[in-house]
Amino acid sequence: MFNHIPVLLDEVIECLQIDKDGIYVDATLGGGGHSEKILEKLSEGKGFLVGIDQDEDAIKATSERLKKYIDDKKLIVVKTNFENIVNVLDSLNIEKINGVLFDLGVSSFQFDEGDRGFSYNHDASLDMRMDKENDLTCKTIVNTFSENEIYHIIRDYGEDNFAKNIAKHIVKNREIKPIETTFDLVQIIKEAIPAKLRWSEGKSKNPAKRTFQAFRIYINRELEVIDKALDSIVDRIDAHGRICVISFNSLEDKIVKDKFKLFENPCTCPKGYPCVCGKKSKGRLVYRKVIVASENEIEQNRRSKPAKMRVFEKGE
Repeated sequence: MFNHIPVLLDEVIECLQIDKDGIYVDATLGGGGHSEKILEKLSEGKGFLVGIDQDEDAIKATSERLKKYIDDKKLIVVKTNFENIVNVLDSLNIEKINGVLFDLGVSSFQFDEGDRGFSYNHDASLDMRMDKENDLTCKTIVNTFSENEIYHIIRDYGEDNFAKNIAKHIVKNREIKPIETTFDLVQIIKEAIPAKLRWSEGKSKNPAKRTFQAFRIYINRELEVIDKALDSIVDRIDAHGRICVISFNSLEDKIVKDKFKLFENPCTCPKGYPCVCGKKSKGRLVYRKVIVASENEIEQNRRSKPAKMRVFEKGE
């Protein structure tokens, strides 16, 4: 069962300012919660939505659930990584769009499907691939990468203070036997950190969280593709169209924040001097502060708590 509760749903719909005759892209189709609401708005006019996802399970489940919109040619579903968003538009002969949504990170479905290996709460093979055609799995990393490589992945993508010791313990344990499952890895992480910080029933945060995040981000190139996608799509947004990005960790949010600031003010000239670089603003930040989930939404869906949305509007 593809169970999905869209995060910041009302805020997304409000910020996209949907024109019923416009063209929109959901770059992270997932369970289709955001897409379904967008499609309801578009059903009143000539507009349509392009939904992109690299997860074949998501494509299959959501295409079936939103079949009526596909049949009515209101929804076009494409299986690919959203870093290829411009190629998708070109293949559909779409020059400009009126808005795009990126809901970053791993979906609820991927977390809840234990056999995908994303969650430290389910014992499963160490996979963590969003696209099953990807050759690199977490099992490959923990069993074949050098201690230094593993350390840098955990430090850079998990921001874990115990990255060095976790890497050391991973290499030490794999010399005894291969690390096969999520619970194997969780146990190694627990042993690598101070006893007083180890997770137990009743504690809210599992110490494996940052390491699992790090491997997942590395395997799926999550930070790299955000940067590439935003750079490529901004010039395909029509005047007053909007880019909405929901992020779930500080690494993602920093990329989005910095990129939107650069879009708004790309000038590289020294402050206090006339601009001679010729770089023009692409638009404006709609809100200076991030949009976060309400207390009510967090109560209904705890996974919405770390969500942060930033919105950029294209200029004339």
